[in-house]
Amino acid sequence: MSKPFEFADFVDEFKVPFISIVKVDGHWEDNGDWVPGGENRVEMQGILLPLTQEDLRYSEAGTFSVKDKKIYTVEPLEEGQQIEYKGDKYTVQSFKDYSDYADVYIYHARWREK
Repeated sequence: MSKPFEFADFVDEFKVPFISIVKVDGHWEDNGDWVPGGENRVEMQGILLPLTQEDLRYSEAGTFSVKDKKIYTVEPLEEGQQIEYKGDKYTVQSFKDYSDYADVYIYHARWREK
């Protein structure tokens, strides 16, 4: 069944690369050695936009700043996950669930100071 709003082609047309940073937990090897955790850096693509005045005014997740971004992707991200775009790091703060209506994932991401 198709979605009423199909934005995947729009994302594909205007996508930019960014890095998804996924934390990896440490674990024990079969031989008893501890392998420390770290992070996997995965290149993704999506649309990263500045927040609108309306986004800044009516945020459910608290106050956003003008440096924060709205992210549209065709692949899911996790809340609390870090991303990197143009050398700046962001934390995925909230997910706008339009999955019944659209074929993209929409997130707000908070800019992290360097």
